[in-house]
Amino acid sequence: MTERGPTGAKLWRRYRASIFQGYLIGAIVVFLLLAVLAHTVAYFTFDVAITREVQEFRAGWFDVLMRALSWIGFAPQVNVISFLILLFLYASGLKWESVVAFASAVGISVLGLGIKLLVDRPRPSADLVNVISQLRDYSFPSGHVLYFTAFFGYLVFLVYTLLKHSWWRTLLIIILGGMVALIGLSRIYEGQHWASDVLAAYLLGSVWLTLSVYVYRWNKPSYALSGD
Repeated sequence: MTERGPTGAKLWRRYRASIFQGYLIGAIVVFLLLAVLAHTVAYFTFDVAITREVQEFRAGWFDVLMRALSWIGFAPQVNVISFLILLFLYASGLKWESVVAFASAVGISVLGLGIKLLVDRPRPSADLVNVISQLRDYSFPSGHVLYFTAFFGYLVFLVYTLLKHSWWRTLLIIILGGMVALIGLSRIYEGQHWASDVLAAYLLGSVWLTLSVYVYRWNKPSYALSGD
């Protein structure tokens, strides 16, 4: 029994690793497929159906929440919020954490912009769904969802791994995780993205988040030894 325990744990870790690797490969494949299709068609039938269904829910609190989440993701407020968070991390002695967070934010923003230009998909039309405010740039993938998944998702990772168990640690995870989970719904609700834009952004954002965590863990020991 004492010998099977460690062996079983190793097998379980390998199994989880293989499942996660399978997800990453699948996420990349599905994202690429959606990108190719989004380049050829302005929207899918299910996009319109999902948007109309989401916009049918008109509770006052829901409307305020959806608008607030989307507002956070626009410049200049998203830049100010991100800067303050990065400054807090750096001032708290989490210098490598702040470096990776900055690189993750800049990298996903540049990558998202490049893909938008390549796919060249128009925003949802007010003739099909309710559009709160018409944006002029391209729709695929959702920049809000990309940024929230990569940046705020990375903050969830930091909170979970660096802070001790406490009620405010749990609260931070709920708030940050909730922002990541609901930003996609917010973009659909405002009629500024299709569901396929949001899905693609979650897929690509999760892959980028994984890469950020890998870079963080890969260089963390050497960075700590350098005295920084």
